[in-house]
Amino acid sequence: MSLILLVDDGMPSKQLRKPSPALTRILAQNVIRLRRAKGLSQEALADVCGLHRTYVGSVERGERNVTLSTLEVFADALRVSVIDLLTKGTK
Repeated sequence: MSLILLVDDGMPSKQLRKPSPALTRILAQNVIRLRRAKGLSQEALADVCGLHRTYVGSVERGERNVTLSTLEVFADALRVSVIDLLTKGTK
């Protein structure tokens, strides 16, 4: 039997940082709009990006905190810049 001691080191507990709901919504709306403009289904976009279709759907629903590398993948697949994906009302 082993004993585990938990020590309070006085440091605040780490919490995951999340983007603002507004930024998440902008990304979701832009991915949806650009994907549809290119005539792609979620599954087709996922294939082009090398992602799972359920992941694309969760990004479009604003459920994901995507990484910079994933933003680049989406931008390349949709032929826009990362800035375009994160800016309201672009292209």
